[in-house]
Amino acid sequence: MRTTVRIRRAALVFTAIGALALTGCGDDGDGGKDTKDGGGSAKETGSTPSVVLPKLDGEKISVAAVWTGPEQANFVKVLKEFEKRTGATVTFVPAQDPIVNFLGTKIAGGQPPDVAMIPQVGAIKQAAEKKWAKPVGAEAKAQLAKNYSQVWQDLGAVDGTQYGVYFKAANKSLIWYNAKVFENAGASEPKTWKDFLATAETVSTSGITPVSVGGADGWTLTDWFENIYLSQAGPEKYDQLAQHKIKWTDPSVKDALTSLGQLFGKPSLIAGGADGALQTEFPASVTQTFTGGDQPKGAMVFEGDFVGINIAQTEAKIGTDAKVFPFPAVGAESPVVTGGDAAVALKDSKGAQALLTWLASTDAAKIWAEQGGFISPNKALDAASYPNKVQRTMAEALIAAGDAVRFDMSDQAPQSFGGTPGKGEWKTLQDFLKNPKDIAGTQAKLESDAAKAYKS
Repeated sequence: MRTTVRIRRAALVFTAIGALALTGCGDDGDGGKDTKDGGGSAKETGSTPSVVLPKLDGEKISVAAVWTGPEQANFVKVLKEFEKRTGATVTFVPAQDPIVNFLGTKIAGGQPPDVAMIPQVGAIKQAAEKKWAKPVGAEAKAQLAKNYSQVWQDLGAVDGTQYGVYFKAANKSLIWYNAKVFENAGASEPKTWKDFLATAETVSTSGITPVSVGGADGWTLTDWFENIYLSQAGPEKYDQLAQHKIKWTDPSVKDALTSLGQLFGKPSLIAGGADGALQTEFPASVTQTFTGGDQPKGAMVFEGDFVGINIAQTEAKIGTDAKVFPFPAVGAESPVVTGGDAAVALKDSKGAQALLTWLASTDAAKIWAEQGGFISPNKALDAASYPNKVQRTMAEALIAAGDAVRFDMSDQAPQSFGGTPGKGEWKTLQDFLKNPKDIAGTQAKLESDAAKAYKS
């Protein structure tokens, strides 16, 4: 089911955000609330477990995910607590994008992981259609019904059957900026796209390149497009394009690409120009914005709440050195696009189903929430679990939106179009970054690739 989601602008509260510091974001577990066993068991803390898990002594479970670095480390803490409570042994299996291809290789070789963390709605559908995915069991369903809004359940379902448990969500509509650069340039946080472009020019005049773009990772470019399109074309058109009910040659796509081209068409506004951006991976696009004090390679970087993890790899402090504002309104409202990662069982085993049940629980969400750099779609999670007000604000916005949300468009598409490096939307938008004047050609290529993908 390709339901889409969008957080209403009214749900965002960013006033006085500059005074807030994000402490513990991306923490490696050595400084703060975490314990050496992964966040502390319910037994140790004296709290009542939110979920009952079976005993799995001696059972071995493997979990595949594309997470690396701090994200992988924090997820492993969640898995360690599951081990403690069940007696199972869980192995993290590093996966590569596109994860459907990775899983296909594993399945063909007779060694599929027990569970995979799948970051695209379209990929869940593909896994179900290929008969790889196993339906969610009764215990996990009970946790979903208790802890999740219907929209998040629907996102993990295909033709009415539940396959996915969404564990990690993201607010993918934020602009993070180097506060000292803004101060030196006399720049202020823009509210509209027009103001955003003017702010970029102001920063450029001060001697700092204004925007850092991680163009080597095509998914960042789809996020640029989606935010502009949602704000400019509106939610109904967004739904239609996401489901390929209108073509990519539609005038609304031309309008969005034209707006995006106002930024991409000025290489002086982008760190390293188009060529430099296409060689810059997402993590570097963040760290180069917050390294070098008031002389960074870029003053602003666009992406979701998870940017905090990468900022934590620098000396910058969120709330003082690094600040954030909502993606500017291109149309009537600022957009907010969300994404997420769902756990899907690939083996019909007791261990796999128990892990899905665990990941749907409040206890599991709490472990990663306390580390920062994470938002849970679990509405039962106490917002006090997040380490700071900035993180709580982002999480509360997601939960407050309930079913009135919209999901990342490329993640809803067949993976060959919306989620494959070097192909489909990722590649075409990389080509557009290089040549933003070719709007018609970009539309034609997007439509050609989309038509093939949606028919397959």
